[in-house]
Amino acid sequence: MRALIVEDERGMALEMEDFLNKSGYSCELAFTAKQARIMMEDSTFDFILLDLGLPDKDGLAVLEEAKLNCPEASYIIITARGKVEDRINGLNLGADDYLSKPFSLLELQSRMQAITRRKSGLKESRIELGDFTLLLNQRTAKWGEQEIDLSRKEFDLLSYMALHKNRPLTRFQLSEHIWGNLSDDDYDSNFIDVHIKNIRKKMSSYGETEWLQTIRGVGYKIKL
Repeated sequence: MRALIVEDERGMALEMEDFLNKSGYSCELAFTAKQARIMMEDSTFDFILLDLGLPDKDGLAVLEEAKLNCPEASYIIITARGKVEDRINGLNLGADDYLSKPFSLLELQSRMQAITRRKSGLKESRIELGDFTLLLNQRTAKWGEQEIDLSRKEFDLLSYMALHKNRPLTRFQLSEHIWGNLSDDDYDSNFIDVHIKNIRKKMSSYGETEWLQTIRGVGYKIKL
């Protein structure tokens, strides 16, 4: 999943980027409201982590504007402001959650996972795919108790499709969410086809994978 970190404290932004990248997210950084606005106009994100204390614009105003440009993204406000009024205003403007500085990166990750589960209609961090189970928190796919040897990108691709089950996803959508911001020049649909082929090959050696469907001329879908 793609996350935009809007944070003017560069050390903190880089620390968040490193942690979330290792957790399977694809992150981009914006250090000002202006940079964030340009990036949100050019790309789509699953998460926007927004500091309220930006140097060029109040974060609450950025949030209000961002909700128009990226209505499908999930928003977590990250700030040193501790007033109840700030929290209420942020949540009323559409933020999905609120974290006060200093905070634990593990707590941030847990809150992002909780938001993903809630938006996907999941009660637990596991998704059943036929005879297979995806354990999102452990980033593991299993057949029974047998762990499937998926690469990081293969798991990212499979879990992203599973979280958007029964929805056709284009190759470009999948590439953008897994590999980050792409232009027409560097987009190669073969990336996705190769990974899907590998996922099918690895998982079909254990059980049926008819739930992983190819949508001719479009992309792929997990049908459950």
